[in-house]
Order: sequence, then C-alpha cells, then structure tokens
Amino acid sequence: MDNQRGREGSAGSLFKTQTLLVMFLLCNLLRNGMSSTVTSQTFPKSSRFDEAEWKGEISKHPFGSITRRKLLSCHDENPLIDMSVDPPRSMTNVQEVTVTISGILNPSENDWIAVLSPSSMNYTLCPGAARLYAETGDLAALPLLCHYPVKFQYLKADPAYIPCKKSRCQEFFGEHCLLTTCNGSVTFRLVNIRTDTVFVFFMGGLNIPCVLARSDPFQFENPNAPLYGHLSSIDSSSTSMKLTWVSGDGQSQFVQYADGRIVNSTSTTFDQKDMCDASPSPAVDFGWHDPGYIHSAVMNGLSPQTIYSYRYGSDAVGWSSQMSFSTPPAAGFDKLVFIMYGDMGKAERDGCNEHYIQPGSLKVIDAVAKEVSTGDVDMIYHIGDISYATGFLAEWDFFLEMIGSVASRVPYMTAVGNHERDFPGSGSVYCGLDSGGECGVPYETYFQMPTQGKDKPWYSIEQGPVHFTIMSTEHSWDPQSEQYKWIESDLASVKRQQTPWILFAGHRPQYSSVNQGILAATFVPSVDPAFVAAIEPLLVIGQVDLALWGHVHNYERTCAVNRSLCIQYPKKDDDGIDTYTSNTHIAPVHTVIGMSGFQLDSFRKKDI
Repeated sequence: MDNQRGREGSAGSLFKTQTLLVMFLLCNLLRNGMSSTVTSQTFPKSSRFDEAEWKGEISKHPFGSITRRKLLSCHDENPLIDMSVDPPRSMTNVQEVTVTISGILNPSENDWIAVLSPSSMNYTLCPGAARLYAETGDLAALPLLCHYPVKFQYLKADPAYIPCKKSRCQEFFGEHCLLTTCNGSVTFRLVNIRTDTVFVFFMGGLNIPCVLARSDPFQFENPNAPLYGHLSSIDSSSTSMKLTWVSGDGQSQFVQYADGRIVNSTSTTFDQKDMCDASPSPAVDFGWHDPGYIHSAVMNGLSPQTIYSYRYGSDAVGWSSQMSFSTPPAAGFDKLVFIMYGDMGKAERDGCNEHYIQPGSLKVIDAVAKEVSTGDVDMIYHIGDISYATGFLAEWDFFLEMIGSVASRVPYMTAVGNHERDFPGSGSVYCGLDSGGECGVPYETYFQMPTQGKDKPWYSIEQGPVHFTIMSTEHSWDPQSEQYKWIESDLASVKRQQTPWILFAGHRPQYSSVNQGILAATFVPSVDPAFVAAIEPLLVIGQVDLALWGHVHNYERTCAVNRSLCIQYPKKDDDGIDTYTSNTHIAPVHTVIGMSGFQLDSFRKKDI
C-alpha cells in the first residue's frame, strides 16, 4: 500500500510538471505566433523549432526522466569513518568552518560534503527534483535530494584527498602498517541564515547519494541578529532614505542615524503560500527556506550629497556595526555618478557549489565596492535578474550579504527581471518557469522600490540632471495596460530644464545581436518584436536619450536607433570617446549591460 501511494505521488508530481511545461510551450508559441506578424519586415523570424533536436538536447542531460525514490543506505561497514568540525561551537554571522573526514579506505571523486539547513530537513533522494532545477534554467549537475543543501563541496577540493597524502595507520604489525586510512578537509564560509545547520558526508556522487557521516547541529550565535542592511531612495528630493534589513525577530527594531535621531522599523515576511499558485516549484518544495523578517525604516530630514552615520537593530536582538552612507544629489543638481548593470547573481567566496552560480559576480561586486569606496559614486542600479535564487530562498541571504559592502553605503535601486517574476499562470507576460515559483514575492519584499503598488514594479525617480524611468518587462506593456499608460504619462511629465537627461531602463532588451540557438530563439527570444513595437515609439516620442537593458549576458551598444534603422552615428572626440551632437532629439541609444555575473553570451558571427 505504501509503495502504491509513492507511485501515485510520483505520477501526480509528474503530471503537474508536465502540465506546467505544456502551459509554457503553448503560451510562448501563442505569443511568438502573434508577435511575429508585428514587425516581420524588421526582425528576422527565428529558425523553425526542431522537436527532435530539442528532445535530443534534453536526453543528454544526466537528470533524464527518473522519478522520486527513497534514499538508499550506504553499503559501507567501515567503522573508522569520522567527521570533525572546526570550530566545534556556535557560529558567528560570517563564519569559516573546516570539516575533516577521516578513516576513509578508498577515497573517491564522488565523495562530497553538504551543508544542510535546517537540520531537520528531508534526506530522501528525489531524482524527480531535477525537473524543478531545470525549469529555473540551471542545468548543472546538482544533488538530487528532497530538500536542497544550501551549499556543498567535493572532498577532492582538498588536493591531498584522492592521492591519500594525509593518511593514518590504523593497524600495525610490528613496525609495518597493515591498514592505512585517508583524510580530507574542506572549508565552508557560512553566513547567518537563522536556522541550525548540519554537515553531511555523502558517497555515490550527486545522482545516487547515500549518507556516511553526519555532524551534530550547529546554531548561529544570534539567529535574530539584524543583518544585510541595504539602502534605497524613495523620492527625488534626496532628503529621505529607506533602509531594509533581515532579522529572525519580527518585533519592531530601530535605525539610529545622524548622531542622535532614531526611527522605528516595520517588519513583514512571506511564506510558502505566498509563492506562485501553480505547483510544483522549488520555492514551495525543496528550495524553501524561512526568510525570517524583513524590516524597513525611512530616515527623514536628510540633506542631499551629505554623509551620515547609522546603525540598525535593537537592544533585544543586538545592533549592526556603525556604518555610513551618502545621499545622492537631488533632482536639478548638475552632476550624478551612478553604476548600472544587470544579471549579476552571486557566487561563493569559498568556492563551494550551489544552485545557479554566476562566476563573474564576485569580481564585479568587488570592483563596484572599490569604486564606491572612493566616495564618488552616488547610486547603483541593478536592472533585473538580481540574485538568481529562483526558488532557493536561502540564496537571497547569500546575495544580500555579498552586496552589503556597496548597498549599505549608497542607494541600491533595482528593476525586476524574468528570474524574479516569471511563472506560468502568475500573470507575467512571458510563460517561463524562470522564477522557480517566486513570482516576484521575495524580490519585492527585499527590494522595496518607490513603485506604483504591489506587483506593479515600475517607477521613476530623478537624481541630479537625470530622470530615470524604470519599467517591468515582465508585466503587461500592451497599449491598453496600466504600465503602458504610466510610461506614457511619466515621460510626458519630464521637465527638461530640471532634468535634461532621460534614461529608460528595463530587463529585456529591444535590440541585441546575441547568438541564442534554435530552442531559445523559438520559445524565449532575447528580443520580443511585440515589446519593441509597443514601447519603442514611446521612447522616441518621450525623447529618451539612453535606454539600458539586461537579460542578454554581454555588452552591446547601438547607434541612435529607431525601427532598426540608425538615425545618427557617434563621432569620436579628442579623447576617442563616442559623442552625439544634435540640436534636436533624434532617437535613443540602446545599451545592453547584462554582463555583470553570468558566463558571457556569444554574438552571431555575421554581427562581429
């Protein structure tokens, strides 16, 4: 009877997954069929979808189509295996922990150690979970457990492990060793995610793992600690600043700032039922992790372009360290220095594996931190595909910790991308499974922009001589939509005497020459002709100077372009910098800046 129930559960999960895939395919076929007629004379049609090729690509993936089954016990009766953890105590907010495995008779490249949190998580083997990994776009080999490890490492990361260079004799015969065992160690850098943690030693690789050793649970010293504070501007006056942070405690906390002022926080949170209605998805299944409470407070009475000290927390949960931030120039000031990028994501400083790593993200954030440390940067804009958590909720904590060196010092403004919002049946324009079931809920909770309302993540703000219009490419931009009408009104309202520059930003681009391949170009093209046909005229009428986009993982810049035609080319000045000179607005220059973390996309050879 139990086995029959297991088969029925697997069949139900498989049916739901197949239903989501069918919704995805039908929706995108319908969208592409409708949009291909809009500008077919301008945008070349994608190559015909080759079903056999698509199935062939899927079949190459090691996950295949296996369904859930119970975790097998390791058939290893070696009583010498031991695990030690250093330091053997509770962990600080950022803690390096070294795990050593000893007593190994035959070291294998398939031996690995996982960090699992909370300690009560499910160790059942779930090969069917591979479908849920794949739907977020991550096709890397990942552990097929029913609850995903927050990170993991192969023991072969210790170069002495496989050749057994760190060994111990377990049994002597006189002066001769009869039995030698091998040791290996790996170090994890852990950040406070509030829940207790265990280290588990597996053999059998990632596809058929079984447990050989398990540590006792480790607690963080202060799971309620106020952490990961990040700033955002709330209006164009630069006299207020919002601070958002995370804590395991929902009671009101405080921000102390400007040498004596204090403001209370409000807190919110979200749970599994707040994620996308459709299931299964990582966000409501094996990727779920309790987010704690997200606090926010607005510091008022500030002056533009001024440095303030601050700290946040309370006597009950503890306080952050003393920090400082600078307010940006208000609208109408004659200078603004900002950094803008898309698609950064995160990676681990300890070299660990985790879901959806963006290998360039650490170098980018370190370079940004270096620029911010000079005091010359006023703001940062991250235009979509923020953390790539895509339903693996603990990774939002990892990302917030990673950006802390910059987001705690200057406003960190954002736009929503497909990996924050898209999921079938959720109301997103595109039918991808890219958010892993998050549907924008964690994004909007962690990054509280001055938007038009809940799940309306478009806004405008003016800083210095620049008017920023930030749209959501993932919500309806149809001419009858609320967002379209807002964009039209916002661009018409700009006072060019005060802010002579208009910068327009969103996630998906209107122009790109990236080489996508047949499958992606057929179902999820980087450039949607219907989007271009709807929004590009607004940019021209609104006299947008520069349009910035992400989504494509590379850098591209066009001429001043309209309807795929270059209206004006730049000329080099004495310093070799491209410049545009005109007495009247011609057309916007489009720039793709999605190169800040992901492996770079390639361009079509004919466009290089």
